[in-house]
Amino acid sequence: MRICEYTVRMLAGAALLTIVCSASAQPKPKPSEASAVTFPPALPDGKSVVTHKGDEFLKSPPTLLKGVTVAEAAPTVDFLYFPGQDYEGKPWSNWGDSLAVDGKYYASIGDHLAIRGKGDGTQGSGTGLVFEYDPAKKTFRKLLDVAKLLDLPKDHYVPGKIHSRLDMGSDGWLYCSTHRGSTTVTADKNHYEGDWILRCDPKTGKSEVVVRAPVPKHCIPTSALDAERLIFYGGTAPGTDAKDKEIQFFAYDVKNKKLLYSGPDGPARAMIFAKSTGRVYYVPSKDDAVGELVRFDPAKPTAPTKIDATLGLRAATQETPQGIVYTVSKSGRGGEAILYAFDTKTEKVQELGPAAVGSNTYITTLDADPTGRYLYYIPGAHGGSERDGSAVVQFDTKTKTRKVIAFLHPYFKEKYGATLAGTFSAAIDPKGDKLYVTWNVSRGGKVWDCCALTVIHIPESERP
Repeated sequence: MRICEYTVRMLAGAALLTIVCSASAQPKPKPSEASAVTFPPALPDGKSVVTHKGDEFLKSPPTLLKGVTVAEAAPTVDFLYFPGQDYEGKPWSNWGDSLAVDGKYYASIGDHLAIRGKGDGTQGSGTGLVFEYDPAKKTFRKLLDVAKLLDLPKDHYVPGKIHSRLDMGSDGWLYCSTHRGSTTVTADKNHYEGDWILRCDPKTGKSEVVVRAPVPKHCIPTSALDAERLIFYGGTAPGTDAKDKEIQFFAYDVKNKKLLYSGPDGPARAMIFAKSTGRVYYVPSKDDAVGELVRFDPAKPTAPTKIDATLGLRAATQETPQGIVYTVSKSGRGGEAILYAFDTKTEKVQELGPAAVGSNTYITTLDADPTGRYLYYIPGAHGGSERDGSAVVQFDTKTKTRKVIAFLHPYFKEKYGATLAGTFSAAIDPKGDKLYVTWNVSRGGKVWDCCALTVIHIPESERP
């Protein structure tokens, strides 16, 4: 079983730094002896958000590859910590992709736990959270608390990760699914039956369970939502005591609460959803390898069929106005991350070239701007992004060129003690002027420990 997706990559050479948290009426659990940070994470002087614009964001590191350009105009960047991180997670982190829609940003974080520990119960229970961020007010609103919603006994498995996408349906609800923290907790002894599809309503703040265990004793780390047809597509990971140890692919009608299809050889980490046709494509894989695509058509909900198209699929954009979905491969050892364009009408693939701008190649979130011309991504998803300056990349699909619009490291480390170590979660605003990135942040120690948000205001001159 692959475990690198579920374990935190150790970040070597980080200096220990103590961050003083802001006052709160509730008592705070003491951090472990191995930790040099306190919770909740906080900015100096009681500030909830800081904003900066400067040429510091345009200073390239020595790892910058030949042929990669740097923006001429520096962006304005808002920085703030996510609320809810009131105790030490294992660690607090983001794993699922996010969404920008209707002037708001929606993102998930979790504590990476699964079973409530001994004591008063304030720590130890798996907790996944979904937040709405209002960029006009620069404030968060909590929409979903998985542990609170499920309200299970203390010896029961409770998922501490939302590894799936957040997607909004035509009914106005946000949909997601849950996933394990440790790979050993999904066992019968912990009353594990399978993970959940959940939804929350930004208008009312209500959250509810759609279904538990659409695939029995399997987690649901991978998803895509057909917003119009309200079909939730999932790729699973087997639990410890699951009878079937293969990745499953399933289609679930969330409106009528009906399983449309479930079968083997599912997607490891990402799918292509073609909004124009309702079809779903993925590479049947256990290791996110480059491979031949299969197609699932909800009009004929039978086993997916292979098509004559090969690409890499660790992350994918939504379909552009031109009918293209862009994907990026997961690089193997010593390999490259390659960008691809998939035409949803012809089902043809075009290889666009390498995605890396420095030493990092692992990319898990990929977004196309509303024109369909520019792609945005951040290499170094699972840690180490700072080695390349926590580079935020814009790829021009017309010229097939890579440009870094901001290097966010080392500025935030030097100013606030926050090393932006990587992300699985970013989204471009529908206006194309703001890129939201949820970061895994190290405030010292050997691993990242909390999550923060940057809102990168992209100068108009850098997106002509």
